[in-house]
Amino acid sequence: MNNFFGMIPSVLMIVSPILITAVGGMICERSGVVNIALEGLMSIGAFAAAATHVLLEGFFPGSIWVALLVGSLCGMLISVIHAFAAISLNADQTVSGTGINLLASGITVFFSQIIFRMDRTKPFQTGMMPGIFGIYPTALIAIIVVLISWFVLYKLPFGLRLRACGEDPSVAASVGIKVKRTRYIAVLVSGFLAGLAGGCLVFTQTIQYTSNTINGAGYIALAAVSFGRWRPAGISASSLLFGSAVAFSIYVVNIPFLRNLLPSEFFSMLPYLITLLALVVFSGKNYAPRASGKPYSRGG
Repeated sequence: MNNFFGMIPSVLMIVSPILITAVGGMICERSGVVNIALEGLMSIGAFAAAATHVLLEGFFPGSIWVALLVGSLCGMLISVIHAFAAISLNADQTVSGTGINLLASGITVFFSQIIFRMDRTKPFQTGMMPGIFGIYPTALIAIIVVLISWFVLYKLPFGLRLRACGEDPSVAASVGIKVKRTRYIAVLVSGFLAGLAGGCLVFTQTIQYTSNTINGAGYIALAAVSFGRWRPAGISASSLLFGSAVAFSIYVVNIPFLRNLLPSEFFSMLPYLITLLALVVFSGKNYAPRASGKPYSRGG
């Protein structure tokens, strides 16, 4: 029982970046644009945040918070590429997002070599410190992001317009909604949140950015959007499920019975196995926005 309660801060630490990224993916898809690039945008945000913190932490006390903002803005900046290709050029959204994932894996190593003369950032001296009950501030950030997304989507006129663009952009345009502009905003918001999530991850789960820092968290967040039926409450629950599976795969080495029963590699693949099963189970359910992934070509 003590081991279970002791896992809670770690579970929330792992869940938070997944949930923040999933909220961005949900907003993007509710507007009609699929953002496969979440993994790459998290990588960009994690690298930018880590590099900024390393360069500032010696003489600026609030460097972590500045670094989180820089990581978020860099994620948003790179997401412009996806927005331009998917919305302005009507390019295949899956291809565009995959291209950004490939770009991120190269550009982060390139700038690491330029700035730090190695294929990763230098380790930073201090990361984000746990607060009350050992819970990291990233959990609070994730909760705030979810609440704001719910309020915007369901309580503000902009949220109604955004959801209309994801369901039937032609009808939305007929009543004066600027479909392309709305979709641009949604993609940029998803990039900002993915960059923020990357920074949250690197400051709580490691001491430097490497090419393996994100390690599939963006893809898990993408699955959480689908499994959570494109709703804030749903993606919160699915992110908690997937994040708990990741935490369990790490903590299982402390449980002798399970550690001796199955090889450690089985538990390492458990989060991805659960993600795959969730996608298979829900692949036939028609919960997605009807226009998700479909380009809109009329004047928007």
